[in-house]
Amino acid sequence: MHTPGTVLTTLALCLLASLPAYAEQRTPADVEAIEQVIESFRTSLMNKDKPTYMALFFSDKPEDIGWQFVSEDRRLADIRRAKPDAIKARNIPSNNFISLIDEAVATAEPREEKFFNTKIETDGDVASVSFDYSFHANGAKENWGREMWQLVRTEQGWKIFSVIYSIRDKRSSVES
Repeated sequence: MHTPGTVLTTLALCLLASLPAYAEQRTPADVEAIEQVIESFRTSLMNKDKPTYMALFFSDKPEDIGWQFVSEDRRLADIRRAKPDAIKARNIPSNNFISLIDEAVATAEPREEKFFNTKIETDGDVASVSFDYSFHANGAKENWGREMWQLVRTEQGWKIFSVIYSIRDKRSSVES
């Protein structure tokens, strides 16, 4: 004789076995390749190497790559003193992945973005990367926050499809 709990357990196991397999396809090679994209981003910015930097992205057109920042509340309040119409997440077409490298190349000062607490999730075809960052100009930390990338694996390897990030700076309430 079966107890109701045994019948439910058996039924659940049978149903589980009949579901399609969605096992994560994360392999050490995928993680290593994505880590290399992150490192290439960092070093190409430091080395002012626009061709290497541009090759990291899914497209070379700013309108094809998501690129959005969000200001931390205290920073935004300070900005609003001078610009009352400032908002947390304004779409600024001139703020894109190309303007970042162009600004780095145009200045003699060193630029560096440092990454901490990196987390990579992937199924082998798409990936999500998140990390804490700090951005340094001429050796001084200018801003920091959390950054998240979406990547796709193409025939040419892993490519950045979108970037979102929070911005904190000296006006912010907490430094990380």
